[in-house]
Amino acid sequence: MFVISNLSKFNLNKSVSKRLISTRAMFSSKSDFKVFATQPIPTEAELILKSNNVELIINQKTPLDRRILLENVKGIDGLFCTLNEKIDNQVIEACGPNLKVIGTCSVGYDHINLDECRKRNIQVGYTPGVLTDASAELAVGLLLNTSRRISEAIAAAKSGEWADWKIMWMCGRGLAGSNVGIFGLGRIGLAVANRLKNFQVNKIIYHNRKPSEEASKHGYEYVDLDTLLENSDFLIVACSATSSIFVNISRGSVVNQKDLCSALKDGLIAAAGLDVTTPEPLPLDHELFKLKNCYITPHICSAEVNTRVKMAVITATNIVNAFHKKPLLHQID
Repeated sequence: MFVISNLSKFNLNKSVSKRLISTRAMFSSKSDFKVFATQPIPTEAELILKSNNVELIINQKTPLDRRILLENVKGIDGLFCTLNEKIDNQVIEACGPNLKVIGTCSVGYDHINLDECRKRNIQVGYTPGVLTDASAELAVGLLLNTSRRISEAIAAAKSGEWADWKIMWMCGRGLAGSNVGIFGLGRIGLAVANRLKNFQVNKIIYHNRKPSEEASKHGYEYVDLDTLLENSDFLIVACSATSSIFVNISRGSVVNQKDLCSALKDGLIAAAGLDVTTPEPLPLDHELFKLKNCYITPHICSAEVNTRVKMAVITATNIVNAFHKKPLLHQID
């Protein structure tokens, strides 16, 4: 099902039209541009597009069937997409020659064929720098959940395993006095470190391509990769490696999941918290889901209301700017 902002072009009965109009702000029936959004978007982003004479077609049913995607991108000027959709040659070809811009509501852009976009002079916008705080918060949440076995304890309470109080039952590892390693101390890694230092950790060490001046100001120690792996009680990938507790909030592809399974089973890694996997969603019968010491969240790093609204607004603004031949807020070259 789709919601069309420009209802005048369609022969809809009055009751249907009234129902659709009541859920959408009304703008001029004249549309200069046509945009297809692959899923419902925040009102703030809709208003940006509609107030710029955009006929906005919004897919209301997710996941979006590939056939439906190919049918509904024909003749569009702009595409508002997410990480869910593979924007390959077939989709770009189906859009036709009017396609001017693709705005992805994400930081990642591996799902878009950039070479084909460059060949056709199609601008591509994305949303970096917006989800730093949200990602850092989730990283800390995953770390605490994993190290203190919170999800495991909740499941035990629900299953009836909770009986008499036992001295060592459900004991995890505390952050106080520990060494925390961060692989990839960029914006998100630094935000994670700044939050974790308040847990009275012994020290925070990190590995990047080169030392960070900003990290030095906070007293974080740059080390080589081997030292990071050897001395980290907790390892956070914000950019793979092994450690007592492993947390990944970067990309699923940076981890060999087969090796991770083996390491978790053999006790080489005490536990893992993952917000990203390969593929996504992870099949329900995947071995990682069967492990009690592996905690997986469904790629919710940026799932904070204000963050997602900002991402959608940036995406909409990128699209509109392309239509008006203005610089995109964030463009992939």
